[in-house]
Amino acid sequence: MTGQTPDHQIAVSFELFPPKTEAGMKTLARTVDHLEAAAPEYFSVTYGAGGSTRDRTAKVVDMVGGRTGLPVAHHLTCVGASRAQIDEQAKELWASGIRKIVALRGDLPEGESLAEDGYHDAAELVAGLRNVADFDISVAAYPEVHPEAASAQSDLDHLKRKLDAGASRAITQYAFDTDTVLRFIDRARDAGITAPIVPGIMPVANFASLKRFSQGCGASIPDWMEEMFAGLDETPEMRAMVATSVATQQCQRLMAAGVDAFHIYTLNKPDVSLAICRALGLPVRAETECAA
Repeated sequence: MTGQTPDHQIAVSFELFPPKTEAGMKTLARTVDHLEAAAPEYFSVTYGAGGSTRDRTAKVVDMVGGRTGLPVAHHLTCVGASRAQIDEQAKELWASGIRKIVALRGDLPEGESLAEDGYHDAAELVAGLRNVADFDISVAAYPEVHPEAASAQSDLDHLKRKLDAGASRAITQYAFDTDTVLRFIDRARDAGITAPIVPGIMPVANFASLKRFSQGCGASIPDWMEEMFAGLDETPEMRAMVATSVATQQCQRLMAAGVDAFHIYTLNKPDVSLAICRALGLPVRAETECAA
């Protein structure tokens, strides 16, 4: 058992990343309009290494909130700033109406370290944000263990510290082996973690790119996925159908075990994410499916 509540209406949230160009922003605005049809609980917007996308992240957060009227979670990291600078940014976010934060240590640029006068991990960041305002804070969890963790147990201990510091929930890194996700949730419950654990779902948009990215974040690619997606990067329509099926089946297994919320890494593409939501029984309007 996962310790999560079965038989509830499922909830979804969608993660976006800030585009680099104005043309990309216009495309993302259309994507947001389509994704809104699935009635997500909220959107979240990522934050580049060292705060490299700070202005673009803020712009996307404003755009999404303005177009949908839905809550938007602003990612924040410990990288590239002092505690005072991060606290000031958090105060500005609160003043602008942002109530949700995804708090992360963040990826360090090669050869750099965290500022001596900064937050040194996500648990410290959560505690600092709690001192600024009553944010609704999400943190990251790693079913396959964070690549820098000394062990699975130390990784789980750190997750508990983040939640004990004041985070409301954990969102997992994607993991394609559903048994791995379920075992992780069980281990977390056995460790005394009672906060919601929301599985992150990664629809396959390009398999070759996914493999490269997964190597850096410690997410494994099962052999069956290698076989299933072989050659499909050249046939995107079939790849999208297979990706929808794979993600839907994973969500259905998790739902059968009591999971009732999912965080979908959309990669700024609406079609497969919406198809997954429709397959899971969410009332997505038909005209929004297969959106351009």
